[in-house]
Amino acid sequence: MRSMAVKHAVLTIGVVLVVGAALSFVFRGPSDLAAIWISGLVAVVVQLGAFSLSHIAGQGNLAARMGTGAILRLFTLVAYAMLVVFVLKLPAVAALVSLAAFFFLSTLIEPLLTKS
Repeated sequence: MRSMAVKHAVLTIGVVLVVGAALSFVFRGPSDLAAIWISGLVAVVVQLGAFSLSHIAGQGNLAARMGTGAILRLFTLVAYAMLVVFVLKLPAVAALVSLAAFFFLSTLIEPLLTKS
């Protein structure tokens, strides 16, 4: 489990760095870069937490593992939307598109590391 978590962390950080760099060419507003990298930080923390939580939640059930992570990501995206708009005052489009992209692409690598 430990080596899987380390591999997942490295791959997730790699995805966030590559996708974040690509998104920084698309979103060029004054605060867009900060929004992208804050979203990247949130995505890494949530993805690693979801990966760990999913292994606790569904030891023998792959659907429970994936469902637990999906629910956590959805609630995070909704809470982050409120936080970005009302508290942090960051550009909502750049922040939410980047967080959704980070979640989606890093979720695609999760099944490669999950053994049923």
